[in-house]
Amino acid sequence: MSNAKLFTTLAVLLTLGFSVACPEPQGPSAAELADQAAKEAEEARLRAEEEARRAAEEARRAEEEAARRAAEEARRAAEEAARREAEAAREVMRRAAETALIDVNFDYNKADIRRADRNKLEAVAEFMRAFPDASVRIEGHCDERGTIEYNIALGERRAFAVRSYLAGLGISESRFSTISYGKERPKVTGSSEKSWFANRRCEFKLQ
Repeated sequence: MSNAKLFTTLAVLLTLGFSVACPEPQGPSAAELADQAAKEAEEARLRAEEEARRAAEEARRAEEEAARRAAEEARRAAEEAARREAEAAREVMRRAAETALIDVNFDYNKADIRRADRNKLEAVAEFMRAFPDASVRIEGHCDERGTIEYNIALGERRAFAVRSYLAGLGISESRFSTISYGKERPKVTGSSEKSWFANRRCEFKLQ
């Protein structure tokens, strides 16, 4: 046998022997593949459940936030409506006060209610009945004659006399406050009887 044939034969035998000695590695078994698939399926199920839980929690939070915002908007709208209603009512009362709360005047050095001013006080009482939430400050004033101290006391007597008269008409004294400015806040300037008469007064201020 020639050398070439010998080498060829040996190469074939070596190749066959190597193949027998080193078989090709086999893949995972069917059972292992089934276990792997089951694990992956379980992991996918858990992930889906977690995503569903998170989505439900997010939806719940979004609902709560929407409800909170709606409630807040409703509260603000109600407050704004109440504020506007109160402002409108206050404006109606203010306009009525401009008509009803007219100064009453006094004779020189007197604190008695003049007969000519009784109708004015009746109008004040009607206003107070029409607006039961109204409160009024009665301000007593005097003309320029006399000392500051004397006129402060005289202004107080005039304010008290007006409040007492209104109480006699059925209006609670608690709805009135009183203050005396004496001769410190004249309504008009001048030293005539007409000016003095205008300054001997009680004014009504809506509170």
